[in-house]
Amino acid sequence: MMIFNIAFTEWVGYAAMAVLLLSFMMKNVVKLRIINTIGCVLFVTYGFMLQTSWPIIISNGAIVFINLYYLLIKKN
Repeated sequence: MMIFNIAFTEWVGYAAMAVLLLSFMMKNVVKLRIINTIGCVLFVTYGFMLQTSWPIIISNGAIVFINLYYLLIKKN
């Protein structure tokens, strides 16, 4: 599927990049981790859409689990 002559897969990659960059503008660490997790999930999705790009999937999947650990288990 193409939107403005750009493949949907690329849109997912651009969205992931934008959300990830946005996360680093947060002063509050909890907000940073939540938004960063959303960006990483988008990057994992993007990695699968690229016909399984393991470096993207593994690195961002690991960051998701690290963020969830600090958000849900470590809580300070």
